[in-house]
Amino acid sequence: MEGKVKVLLSKLGLDVHNRGVITVAKELRDAGMEVIYIGNSLPKEIIETAIQEDVDVVGVSSLGGAHLTLGGLLIEQAKQKGLKDRMIFLIGGVFSPADAVRLQQIGFDGVVSPGAAREEIASSIREMVSSRIVR
Repeated sequence: MEGKVKVLLSKLGLDVHNRGVITVAKELRDAGMEVIYIGNSLPKEIIETAIQEDVDVVGVSSLGGAHLTLGGLLIEQAKQKGLKDRMIFLIGGVFSPADAVRLQQIGFDGVVSPGAAREEIASSIREMVSSRIVR
C-alpha cells in the first residue's frame, strides 16, 4: 500500500472508558499512521465518518457491554454501504473468549485484547491493509 494507513478510531456507543483507545491512537500515530479519533459514536455515525474520511481501517473500542449488539449493527451497516470488503474492521476491549469468537463471526477482521503490544497492533493493521484488494 502506498502512503499512510488511515485509521478511524471511536468508542462504540456511550461507553466512557476511553484510556485504552486514546493510547492506541497515540501508538498508531507514532507508528506512522494517520489517525482520526471521533470519541463516542453510534454505528451509523462511525460508518458515515469512515465514508467521509475514506479510511483503510475502522477500529472501535467497547468496555460497556454492548459490543455484540452495537458491533453487529456496525458490521451490518458496513455491509449495506459496501465497505466491509474494502475496509478493515477491528474491535478492542475486554471480552470473554466466547464473545471474541462471536465478534469475529459477526464480521470483525480482528479483536484486540488488553495488553496487546503496539508493534503487534501496528504490524497486524499493516498486514491486513496490504492484503486487501486495492480500491
